[in-house]
Amino acid sequence: MSSLTFTYGVMGSSKSAQALITRFNYMQKGINVILAKPSIDNRGDSQDNRCIRSRIGLSAECIVFDKNADMQTLYDKHYIVTKRNVMIIDEVQFCTTEQINQLKTLSKHIDVHCYGLKTNFRSELFEGSKRLVELADTLENIPHICRCGNHAIINARMINGVPTIDGEEIHIAGDESYEALCYDCWQKLMKK
Repeated sequence: MSSLTFTYGVMGSSKSAQALITRFNYMQKGINVILAKPSIDNRGDSQDNRCIRSRIGLSAECIVFDKNADMQTLYDKHYIVTKRNVMIIDEVQFCTTEQINQLKTLSKHIDVHCYGLKTNFRSELFEGSKRLVELADTLENIPHICRCGNHAIINARMINGVPTIDGEEIHIAGDESYEALCYDCWQKLMKK
């Protein structure tokens, strides 16, 4: 039976690596994998933009789509009739509500695995993540630790070592701009 799965974690928790491992597992079984990500994830050079790359060095070419893309159309363009198909979306938090609705519809016929952040640097749900929390058949948290050793749940945007809640929701960056923190450390640092 096919399903829609949302695997989420804070920055640095191995979401992209997990997506690529899942891709490998399906491919090993001869299953066609449609690997995709939103175009807003533009880290790196133009060649990298067509790639999902993890911090530990795993990478794979992927399909890149924008906020106006129809997920059924994307699937129809890349599925293989003679094989079982699965779709894996990385950085799914950047999807629109409508795209998540479309992924839910697709999941009636194929497995759809979504990987991404659940919340932004203000600890608020992203649009795509919110809809996934509402619709996913399975929610899986990838645990990660804070500097104090507790479970990290906050994607803190840092400026000079202090978290901020100011600025645009989307700021594509890496470890130089964000730190995964537990709620208590986030609150203590916010008071500085």
